[in-house]
Amino acid sequence: MPEPDLNLLLTLDALLAEGSVAGAARRLRLSPSAMSRSLARLREATSDPLLVRAGRGLVPSPRALELRERIAPLLQEARAALRPAAALRLEQLERQFTLRTREGFVENFGAALLARVNTEAPGVRLRFVPKPDKDSAPLRDGSVDLETGIVGAASGPELRAQALLRDRFVGVVRADHALAQGEMTAPRYAGGRHVAMSRRGVERGPVDEALAALGLQRDIVTTVAGFSEALALARHSDLIATVPERHTGNLRDGLHSFALPLALEAFTVSLLWHPRMDGDTAHRWLRGCVREVCGAEQEPATVAAAARR
Repeated sequence: MPEPDLNLLLTLDALLAEGSVAGAARRLRLSPSAMSRSLARLREATSDPLLVRAGRGLVPSPRALELRERIAPLLQEARAALRPAAALRLEQLERQFTLRTREGFVENFGAALLARVNTEAPGVRLRFVPKPDKDSAPLRDGSVDLETGIVGAASGPELRAQALLRDRFVGVVRADHALAQGEMTAPRYAGGRHVAMSRRGVERGPVDEALAALGLQRDIVTTVAGFSEALALARHSDLIATVPERHTGNLRDGLHSFALPLALEAFTVSLLWHPRMDGDTAHRWLRGCVREVCGAEQEPATVAAAARR
């Protein structure tokens, strides 16, 4: 069975309102012959004459009167759906957003973000889920609304990216560790015992490359998957953890942190979302909340462009 032509609903609405083919044609800016052909199609689709000649005009059949009561609300809904979105009223907004983040984001920014959201839109709920990998599928399929991370080759090129904050790696030891005193040098740092952090179990990273350039190598005693695990080991042992500074601010309470004596560049943590959400006013508002809480403002760019910077 062929799909019905929904344009015929507009045609029937005009015919019923005008009571004539010529009037309906003028209303829809069609020729009388085109309107006559559309009426013929309507009669064929409904198996009903719909409009019957009465003197110089047309009168609706009982079936046409029945359809008129059903068509009006349908067209009203369709017109409303195609209008620009209504102005966002945050105090009336009721919606749940899912944010996919690395550990440390909730601990450092979660409370401030929740407070900001609750003040402006008390009906909004935030759901934080862990980010075990860089797979962009959750953003594409809509199960995740926003994501934080470092833009790289694994990020979907169609995604939008907006800078949230600049971060850098720092060394962390317990407060009474020998490295908590004195000048920090690359040999002193490399000479300690280290806990490495890698979600994929890869020990070597930017820190090791920077040390290798100086002819140094650190002694990696163990490897963990997350910041909190690395910091927990550093807190209760003589191990040195190397973690992002801003992302682990609250997690490092009571520990001694120091700048790495290495030529390592800072990196950008970005906010990512799928482009289909660009025009969603509530989503746009939430993106602004996250940016302000994290202390950065930047025009959106595609992931591909962000990766080239």
